[in-house]
Amino acid sequence: MIRASTLCLMLALAAPGHAQTAPDPAAAARAAAQRLDQAARQLDQAESARNRVKALTETLRAFEDGLEAMRDGLRRATIRERSLLAELQAREDEIARLLGVLQAMGQSPAPVLFLHPSGPTGTARSGMILADVAPALNAQAEDLRAKLDEVRTLRALQQTAADTLREGLNGVQEARTALSQAVADRAPLPRRFTEDPVKTAILIASTETLEGFASGLSQIAQGESTGSLPDISHRKGALPLPVQGRLLRRANEADAAGIARPGIVLATRPRALVTTPTAATIRYRGPLLDLGNVMILEPQAGTLFVLAGLDVVYGAPGEVLPAGSPVGLMGGEDAEIGAVITQSGEGGGNTRPETLYIEIRQDNQPVDPATWFALQEG
Repeated sequence: MIRASTLCLMLALAAPGHAQTAPDPAAAARAAAQRLDQAARQLDQAESARNRVKALTETLRAFEDGLEAMRDGLRRATIRERSLLAELQAREDEIARLLGVLQAMGQSPAPVLFLHPSGPTGTARSGMILADVAPALNAQAEDLRAKLDEVRTLRALQQTAADTLREGLNGVQEARTALSQAVADRAPLPRRFTEDPVKTAILIASTETLEGFASGLSQIAQGESTGSLPDISHRKGALPLPVQGRLLRRANEADAAGIARPGIVLATRPRALVTTPTAATIRYRGPLLDLGNVMILEPQAGTLFVLAGLDVVYGAPGEVLPAGSPVGLMGGEDAEIGAVITQSGEGGGNTRPETLYIEIRQDNQPVDPATWFALQEG
């Protein structure tokens, strides 16, 4: 016969769990794989595009977005799998006891099973309780079966992720190579001036600060057109960041060495693409002071966007770039497939080891880049 404690156990097991409100990790990973597949097809089409630089820039962005989504999908899938396994393991004893009770019930003759020591009234009540519990137990069994199926699906997805990531990383490397070649082969861009290399060398040798260098930029330009640059002040606060990255330090926030700069620092993935947030003239490109490779863009008269820390830089001083044009690549090396999967599974590791420093100067005075860019924390 069924005791009250056993019924309480069955009712507790039959209680509905919390609804899963988070997006399906497996679906997110599959969507990321589809994005990588679309980027691969986009790469094939970019080779014959009329504007190959623009097409390849969009393709490279698509690969970066797809790989980012794939990493995130794998991380979420791993977290979900661990959560499911922990839940099933925590309820293992309860489920085992329940199965034992049900097995004992199955071995008892039906007339004896429903007898209750208190007589017909107790037997009737026991029957009513069982009638209420049975559907809930079936629902709970289906829920457990669904969770076991989800665990199997997540494991299969992680096992096939290596091939997807390998294809994505090969595609992004191919896109970078093609983009570099397309930039070298593209037709000449409109130019506002021609750089004087001698004056540029003298300016670099004679300045010790970014402020001093910026103040002398007009000296290195020959034949600069006097046409006014368009005013983009109405776009302040809404410009996209030049690279896919995470805000590491805000303006005037000291780093580990106690040094504070007036610009912001973004943490990026290795070899990330850097583009101009808006149409701009290249005022300078190349190594400068202790900032590494630097790209200085002039989007409007009196305003300079300084991008420092690039490994590869595209373009030449004086060229006028359309919005979204590639200006360079970050340094570092792409992680190996095994490292990507391990980092995704562990949810740790420094996946953004490169840093891009962004400083904005108006009338040669630094201003907080947060007033120009749409920044996102984390």
